[in-house]
Amino acid sequence: MSDHQRIHPAHDVEAPHRPLVPGNIAKSDRGPPRRTFPVIHSKPPKKRSCCCRFLCWTFSMLLILIIAIAITIGILYLVFRPKLPKYSVDQLRISQFNVSDNNNLYASFNVTITARNPNKKIGIYYEGGSHISAWYMDTQLCEGSLPKFYQGHRNTTVLDLPLTGQAQDASGLQTRLQDQLQQTNNIPLNLKVNQPVRVKLGKLKLFKVKFRVRCRLVVDNILGASNDIRISSSRCKFRLRL
Repeated sequence: MSDHQRIHPAHDVEAPHRPLVPGNIAKSDRGPPRRTFPVIHSKPPKKRSCCCRFLCWTFSMLLILIIAIAITIGILYLVFRPKLPKYSVDQLRISQFNVSDNNNLYASFNVTITARNPNKKIGIYYEGGSHISAWYMDTQLCEGSLPKFYQGHRNTTVLDLPLTGQAQDASGLQTRLQDQLQQTNNIPLNLKVNQPVRVKLGKLKLFKVKFRVRCRLVVDNILGASNDIRISSSRCKFRLRL
């Protein structure tokens, strides 16, 4: 009897799973490892923020203050329409102008000044502490002061002011005056006035300021005492100082 050979089908055996990357490759050969860094959120320092806020607040307050002052000044200007006072030197009399034996000059002037206030709603208080002086070139000849008084609206006040003075070593001064008189037939003089005042706006009396008046005169002669000094030219400039 013939032997029958049975052939049994063999079951397929699953092939073992092989990794794509050979096992003999080190981990370092598989590529650079990924590193993760923590995210740090930067915060501005608080001190700088406070300084910026303070500077902004200060600048805003200054700007508001400047605008408020400008508006106030504009309103006052429109209401009161301020005008500068005017001054003029009308007369000059010399009662004494001589040089003594010890070369000292003694001078006595009488100056008539007219002060005009052209404002309708502004008054001027002329306070104490004023100073007026007469000069030839850089030499002070005599000095005096203005009286205290109030000058009302649209008022004209005439002031008769006595000035007295003494200058040492005046022999050279007298020679210069004589030469000036021979060359030009006149003598230039400067009259300087510093006057503290208070301005009155309506019923409001403001703080004290200073009027500064400078007058340039040209007279025919000052040598010797004379009641008839002719003023050929007179020009005054006014400035306000706080």
